[in-house]
Order: sequence, then structure tokens, then C-alpha cells
Amino acid sequence: MFTLTIPDMSCGHCKASVEAAIVKIDPEASVVVDLAGRTARVTSAEPAEALIEALRKVGFPATVA
Repeated sequence: MFTLTIPDMSCGHCKASVEAAIVKIDPEASVVVDLAGRTARVTSAEPAEALIEALRKVGFPATVA
């Protein structure tokens, strides 16, 4: 499990886009988004770097918190 900081995430649509991008890479992933904190706690078999790249491609640059 790791936490991603996603500074450009600010609304429900952003949340849905982030979740969809992660689940597209790993359908078994668990994603818990905190809009106020602009973070996502992710449990995935995929490396964080793969998910960060997927998020970048949909317009949400992210870093590991």
C-alpha cells in the first residue's frame, strides 16, 4: 500500500478520473481518495511508478507521499 499526492485533484469528477486510471492498470486495485487532502491511498500489485504514469497521461501528475 502507498499514498499518492495528487495536487490537481479537486472535485468528484477528478476523483472518478483518478480511480478509473488506476483501475484500468490494475482492476484489482483498492483506491481510497481524500479530496480534501488531495491524496489517494492505493493497494495494488502494480508498482507506484506505473500508476503515476497512468495518472500523468490523464492529466493528474502525482508523486508518492
